[in-house]
Amino acid sequence: MGALERRSGHMILKAAAKINLMLDILGQTEDGYHTLFMIMQSVGLYDTVTLTETGKPGTITLSCSSEALPSDETNIGWKAADRFFRETGVKNPGIHIGIEKNIPFAAGLAGGSADAAAVFVGLNELTHAGLSERELCQIAVKVGADVPFCIQGGTMAAMDIGEVLAPLPDIRQDWFVLVKPEQDVSTKEAYAAFDSADYVRHLDTTAMLRAAAAADTDKVYTMVSNVFEQFIYVAGRVDIKAIMRENGSIAHCMSGSGPTIYGVFETEEKANTCAEALLAAGYRNTYICRPVKQGVTIVEGV
Repeated sequence: MGALERRSGHMILKAAAKINLMLDILGQTEDGYHTLFMIMQSVGLYDTVTLTETGKPGTITLSCSSEALPSDETNIGWKAADRFFRETGVKNPGIHIGIEKNIPFAAGLAGGSADAAAVFVGLNELTHAGLSERELCQIAVKVGADVPFCIQGGTMAAMDIGEVLAPLPDIRQDWFVLVKPEQDVSTKEAYAAFDSADYVRHLDTTAMLRAAAAADTDKVYTMVSNVFEQFIYVAGRVDIKAIMRENGSIAHCMSGSGPTIYGVFETEEKANTCAEALLAAGYRNTYICRPVKQGVTIVEGV
């Protein structure tokens, strides 16, 4: 992580978004959870999470730059802090969590899970709890299935309900253009649409895993796909993909349960040109980023 600026009881972290290079739903457990196969990739689109000791033992407070998200115990960042202290038995010195949102929420980019991951990593360092990454992930999964991936980051295969992770070789450093349409998609409704479908065309997960494990990025990009696209209507999806194709994308797909669409570009110039075209077409929530190898980065800390 490099040298850190030191300030007692204070830590600033960057929490990376994720995209799905592949997502398929394989079945359902007896307790109602869906079993998945995913290839997940961290990307350089970040929320900033600040942790500060308040000197008020046992308390957790939270503030968020987005008024659309809660700032109380229903926020996943608050839940992460509460879970950390309850599971580890570490004394809570009084913590304030500040979240500066840049990752769109309700977008299929794991923005909430990324924030929770940053809280877990930060508190482990701030309190000197000394948990290994594996131990931290065993606690984190109780807050959300994507949180362990967001702690580790990089390129990974995710299975079961998403918490069984297998690291994969880094993908090539291409460019991603992400577009979050105005509509929000409920994950619950997305899975309900899958459950009620008469027919599901499943994806070639074996071929994708082989290509990713062999670091064959070109092959991976020929197979990017998301089973949710068969059931979820996203206004503008056809138009967005057309603009991406016209501007040289080598792949494009929806991430998570949507609605974010991403395109892959081999050069920064092509990515910039595509982003400009999307903005001109009225898609104001457009972002350019690249693959990153880490889910959470400490920017400043104890």
